[in-house]
This record gives sequence, structure tokens and C-alpha cells, in this order.
Amino acid sequence: MSFLTALGFLTVIPVGKGASPRDLGRSIPFFPLVGLLLGLLLAGADRLLWFLPGAVVNVLLLVILALATGGLHLDGFIDTCDGLVGLKKPHERWEIMNESRVGGFGVIGAVLLLLLKYAALLALPQRLEALILMPILGRWAGVLGITAFAHAKPEGLGRTFKDAARPVHFVLASLLALAISLALFRLEGLALMLGVGVLVWAFGLYLRGRFAGLTGDNYGALIEAGEVFFLLLVIALSRWSWA
Repeated sequence: MSFLTALGFLTVIPVGKGASPRDLGRSIPFFPLVGLLLGLLLAGADRLLWFLPGAVVNVLLLVILALATGGLHLDGFIDTCDGLVGLKKPHERWEIMNESRVGGFGVIGAVLLLLLKYAALLALPQRLEALILMPILGRWAGVLGITAFAHAKPEGLGRTFKDAARPVHFVLASLLALAISLALFRLEGLALMLGVGVLVWAFGLYLRGRFAGLTGDNYGALIEAGEVFFLLLVIALSRWSWA
């Protein structure tokens, strides 16, 4: 049930609906496993689309990922970007993020994020392995954000996850993500996971300072940021290895 809850929440697959707050909390360790399914989807699509130019394939992979997740995390990133605009108090930033309209800063942030992902996909070494691991470490980054930082708002879905989360959930999610990282990249997988963790932690500290804690939208932003950090680290690590 916990895995189905995570799968239904993080993707558009209609399973695990109507989960209790306890179920939501118990689903957190399975976030990387859902990421594995998304990664296998991306790797499979990459193979099936071999007859198309690489640039076209990369765009389609981003489309597939957005459709498979319902744009959930991307929406959180956009709302977070809107909330970061100007010198405002935390509660004013929360109100901006709750608005249904998308602001200019959110649009700019989304465009830059997708461009960065697209460019990184073009430069990827160990492409299939990276496509598989990217969503895994991205969702692990979300678990890190949920468990490591105080929640800003007294209500909301993000609060439900935070209240139900326990340190053991992060440990289990980390062990799962680490096992897959090592299987795909060997010892470099450990370095990649640690690098993503440090960068996501730093980004989380920045968001905490702006929002007086993290919100559900911020969790989505950390997932998106975690994926980008991973892609950049893979490229950087490969170039350092070649030097």
C-alpha cells in the first residue's frame, strides 16, 4: 500500500488514492523506487526513439517525464520561483505561491530549468545509466527536503508529509537510492549521490531562509533541482575523469 501511495502521488498512475496521513508518511521511503520506474521509462523511450535526432529525443524525454508526473514537481518549482520575487515577508511569499496565476519569474525559471536539462542531456556520458538514476536521486532529494527541514506553513499537503515523516524514512530511502547508484555507477554513484545531497541541502537552506521553512512547492523545487544537479555532476565527473 505504501508503494502504491507513493506511485499514485508522484505520477499520474491512478493508484493509492485516498491515502491517510499515516500512509503518506509511510510512502516516503518508496520515493526513490518510483524514481526508478520513471528512470526505466526514460531509458526505454530513449532506446525506442533511436531513429530520431538526439535533440528531438531529448525534448521528447522531457515531455514524457512531465506527462508521467503530471507536472507536479515542475509546478512546485514554478511557484517557488514566483515566491522568491522581491523583498517580502514569508507569509506574503506563501500567498503568492497559492495563487493560481503563474508569474513572470516562474515562467522564466521554468524555461531556464528545462533549457538546462535539455543542454545537459545533450552532453550526457553513460546516457542510459544517467537517465535511470536522474529521477531516483531527484525524488531522494525530495525526501531529504521533507525530513531535514522544518515545514513553513501550518497546513497543506506538504505539512501532511512532514508531520508523518520520520528519520528512518530518510534512512530507508537513502539506502535504496545508494544501492541503485552503486549498481549503475559503482563508486562514482556514491560521489554523485553525496554531491546531489550537498547541493540540495544548500538549496534547501536558501529556501528555508526565504520561506521560514519549506512548503510543498519547495519540495517540488528540490526534486527538480536535484535532477539538474545530478546531470551537471555526471558531466563534471566525466570530464574530470578524462583530464
